[in-house]
Amino acid sequence: MAQQEDKYTRRRLQSSYITTVVSISLVLFMLGVLGLIIFHAKKLSDYVKENIGFSIIMKENVKEAGIIKLQKTLDATDYIKSTEYITKEQAAKEFTEELGEDFTSFLGYNPLLPTIEVRFKAAYANNDSLSVIKDKILADENVKEVFYQESLVNVVNKNVRKIGIIILGFSALLLIIAIALINNTIRLSVYSKRFIIRSMQLVGATRRFISKPFILKGVLQGIIGSFIAILLLVGIVYVSQRELPELVNLQDIDLFLSLFGIVIFLGIIISWLSNYFAVRKYIRIKTDYLFY
Repeated sequence: MAQQEDKYTRRRLQSSYITTVVSISLVLFMLGVLGLIIFHAKKLSDYVKENIGFSIIMKENVKEAGIIKLQKTLDATDYIKSTEYITKEQAAKEFTEELGEDFTSFLGYNPLLPTIEVRFKAAYANNDSLSVIKDKILADENVKEVFYQESLVNVVNKNVRKIGIIILGFSALLLIIAIALINNTIRLSVYSKRFIIRSMQLVGATRRFISKPFILKGVLQGIIGSFIAILLLVGIVYVSQRELPELVNLQDIDLFLSLFGIVIFLGIIISWLSNYFAVRKYIRIKTDYLFY
């Protein structure tokens, strides 16, 4: 009879342990998915900003050496991601391919001018920065005109800010829910052991001695739950890349490592704090309240 009761108790403890780990894993997985969305939204917004067209149109009789000199000067600045020099002939060829006919034979000459196509780093892809940069570029005597779509830049930045605020608010809400879910799961787990805690107190165990195994076990549960969540996240990333190959261009191993580090940190710290406060509660609680 006693052996059967011991087996039943062990099964309950194992079931409680597994339930806690699974709950922590699922909650951390949800947070990880949100982190993936945030990181990819940031990469996507940077990608869009860095591909906004900015054309530097050179004057008619500028020597190629002067254009290349300007291009190298631009490449050396902190705000330029890349530049591309497009000659008159190359521009005419691309335009002919778009039209489907050779417009130079019809006009009798090539009216297009050499240009430098510029891509800015995301931090500088806003109208305030671009306006200052535009004035600097126009100061060059070889430059005839600088063209970019100011309205497009405004729309892109405005939408990015809106999406950022929405994601930030949703992230804060989900984090609070995640902490509450993990905390409640661990509190229920500790609650099931409240009589064990009282028994340890009755034989003279100190608070630190009682708390230590619960906290260590909680940290271990947090670590296991974190790694399970990370495996699920890796699976999500793998499936996403297989279904949408374009996402490969947005992947960044450093971002993934940072996200996985955050998931492990949250798993450990939330589990540790939840166990600490739950055990402290049942150490301090009066015996009469253990039955409620």
